[in-house]
Amino acid sequence: MTNTIRISIITFLTLLMATTVVHAVNLSEMNGASLILTNGKICTESATLDAMAIGERGIILAVGNMETVNRYRRSATQVIDLAGDTVLPGFHDTHVHPSSGYKRGCNFEQGSSLKKIQETIAECVRGKKEKGWITGGQWDADSLGGMPDRKMLDKVSPNNPVVLRDISGHSTWANSLALTMSGITRETPDLKGGIIERDKEGHPTGVLREAASQLLRVMEKPPTQEETLVALEWALNEMLSYGITSLTDAAVSRELAKTYVALADSGKLKQRVRLCFQWSPDNVFADTVIAERNLYAKDRICPDCVKLFLDGVPTDSHTAAMLEPYEDIIKGRDDDASRKGLLLIPTDILKKAVTRFDAMGLTVKFHAAGDAAVRQGLDAIEAARQANGFTGLYHNTGHNSFINMDDIRRAKSIAATFEMSPYIWYPNPIIADIAKAIGPERMKRWTPVKDAIEGGGLVVAGSDWNVVPSVNPWIAIETLVTRQRPGEGGDILGESQKITLKQAIDLFTKNSARQMGNGNKTGRIEPGMLADLIVVDRNPYEIHITEVHGIIVKKTIINGEVVYDRTTGK
Repeated sequence: MTNTIRISIITFLTLLMATTVVHAVNLSEMNGASLILTNGKICTESATLDAMAIGERGIILAVGNMETVNRYRRSATQVIDLAGDTVLPGFHDTHVHPSSGYKRGCNFEQGSSLKKIQETIAECVRGKKEKGWITGGQWDADSLGGMPDRKMLDKVSPNNPVVLRDISGHSTWANSLALTMSGITRETPDLKGGIIERDKEGHPTGVLREAASQLLRVMEKPPTQEETLVALEWALNEMLSYGITSLTDAAVSRELAKTYVALADSGKLKQRVRLCFQWSPDNVFADTVIAERNLYAKDRICPDCVKLFLDGVPTDSHTAAMLEPYEDIIKGRDDDASRKGLLLIPTDILKKAVTRFDAMGLTVKFHAAGDAAVRQGLDAIEAARQANGFTGLYHNTGHNSFINMDDIRRAKSIAATFEMSPYIWYPNPIIADIAKAIGPERMKRWTPVKDAIEGGGLVVAGSDWNVVPSVNPWIAIETLVTRQRPGEGGDILGESQKITLKQAIDLFTKNSARQMGNGNKTGRIEPGMLADLIVVDRNPYEIHITEVHGIIVKKTIINGEVVYDRTTGK
């Protein structure tokens, strides 16, 4: 090798090394931490560590001991002393209705007796003009002592129309005046996908199921956008206080989508939100709203989901679609729906719709409570896979109160997700209605989470708030493990379906992040992931399981920003 060539190589290597050093310095400066968490219990997938450094763009730079993290400390770095508190990934609620969590109308507590409901309605009547509509909820047949009747409401409101939704949101209870003002009589036929309950003479009892509720011509003014904005902002802040850093709104209209955008534009939307637009084959307007979905796309708003209702609920209504007949009977009814429930969308239409949405890049979320509805949803997902291949979208059946084992076994092969509803638990009064309708044998596998996890498919959790009183995920996490009342013990519901605490937390973190399409960004604590985190007062892995429901979120952090602090309430 000549001296000239040797000198040239040495010069090149020297310049290369110098360039590398400069890049390392620049990289170090760029990776200076905006926030450091120290003196805590930071739960990663493999270990519990002491400290964390978070960069200006909300990216986790380092997790480890203080010596490791201090390398990223700068003069402007904010340091939070956790004083022993625990840090976990932020929670995802994959099925929620935030704007309806803010109560409007004439409402009473879930589980209220007939006497309590009548007292509440009587009080609401005093503040209304004659024939002014009274709306509210939430009732259930078990707490009433049996099926409600219009005459029960007539006693306290003969001159005002009353319409009350049930605890599930799938049935409506009206008084005689509400029926009359809506033109609902003995001759009124059932709507497709709906049932008018009738007495032995064929007169409407006042209870309307599913689509039949649309016959009620309620004249109450719908909420204004300002009222919806207030309700949504309140609900999202409530969710932040429980550590919910991202969510799927499972029933979005054009007006609600605009409200999310208004919150985002004002800087008040902190969570990552997926919007699911409602669709049905009879709603010609739905495709128009879906077509304009990207008008509502923002940094933290992803309008890429469609919601379809496949059936109803497995309560006294018998509207959830079941493979085997219901255990009890409905007086005055002896039709197919009373025996096995309702499938609301024809299978051929459903398969074509899901295949089309899948090709459009839209995730499909089904309401599917009964095992026949779950099977129909999986059939539609399978049809989409056969037509389009795997598009990377995890279509999901929601609720899954009952699933046949054959369907659990095939979910993995078609990349289907089971979205469970573990919040619907004791002491929720809806359970008693379900148990009466379904019978004790099938209740042994009610919400079969363990079977679904062991089947290998993706399993996530959703609250369905405000069908349930609280959006607190710690209630669901504890009861997924115990299958008992939070903190109380007592009867075990579906003992064979108990899962571990780690599995329960995974449903709300890394599993749901994957379902949301953010598995490469959130759901785990490790360098390179976004800092969507919660700081809690106790390590759930170090306390007795019956204490988990009482865990308090002290701070919620999204993208490295503290968006909720319990000490200030903001």
